[in-house]
Amino acid sequence: MALPSFDSMVGASSGMLQVFSLIEKLAPSDLTVLVLGETGTGKELVARSLHRRSRRHAGPFLALNCAAIPTMLVESELFGSERGAYTGAVTAHAGFVERAHGGTLFLDEVGELPLQAQAKLLRVVEDRVVQRVGGVKPRTVDVRFIAATLQDLPGLVQCGGFRRDLYHRLDESRIDLPPLRDRNGDLDLLADAILARLGDDLRREVRLSAAARAALHRYPWPGNVRELENCLRRAATATVSGEIGPDTLEFVRAAPRRLAERVDGAIEAAIRDGLRRHAGQQSPTAAELGITVEALRTHIARLGIAI
Repeated sequence: MALPSFDSMVGASSGMLQVFSLIEKLAPSDLTVLVLGETGTGKELVARSLHRRSRRHAGPFLALNCAAIPTMLVESELFGSERGAYTGAVTAHAGFVERAHGGTLFLDEVGELPLQAQAKLLRVVEDRVVQRVGGVKPRTVDVRFIAATLQDLPGLVQCGGFRRDLYHRLDESRIDLPPLRDRNGDLDLLADAILARLGDDLRREVRLSAAARAALHRYPWPGNVRELENCLRRAATATVSGEIGPDTLEFVRAAPRRLAERVDGAIEAAIRDGLRRHAGQQSPTAAELGITVEALRTHIARLGIAI
């Protein structure tokens, strides 16, 4: 039986049907789209679907994780650089904007861009003109921009962490992705689709026991679909019989809830304190706490911390 799906996304809940409808409406245009949602909700899948259904589908689709670029290299990666622009720049380099000419550039975690890079990105989004670092010749580009973030951009604007003018340029149109906990009925559909793919990879049938399926429904899935897929992949690999029982699911084997809640309380207090002192900026907060930005975001989403 075919599962209800849209491109590579599986879902039949009202929230996801609304997402699919918006993709169909926005794909043919060149409007900039801001995709919002918690970590693991499928923001890049939405961006790829918008590109696939657009008039640019034969052109390139490039995805850049803005949070993963060292600050000193952000502008070079985005806008390119000329030979000698900085130490180590022995050749000219086309940035992501130029390389996406004729297609779509997906800027993931756009809220992590430094303010100086935001100012230059604003010009590119407004005028479709890019100038390489160390260069003097402006270059015209034909690019559609799709941006995504799990951050509260209006909140960052208020505290000076994100440019108001850039925010409004990126927010020409918007798609809000619902978290898995709000996608009524989609959990079973997603689990079955994931297990079908895993079964093909492992060359054997993999299924959930009734008890394991019930356990999936009791868990809040702070990491959303990505966490569900990772959890089922590890369970499928570990099971010998082909049937996944609740004892194979890692969150079932986790520490007792009371201890977890006490630990979560301490984690939340440390994160809130760090975010307050760093004006909501996640990178310096993560560095101070000694964890990665991705780990920090996972805790923020899991604990429901407003930023």
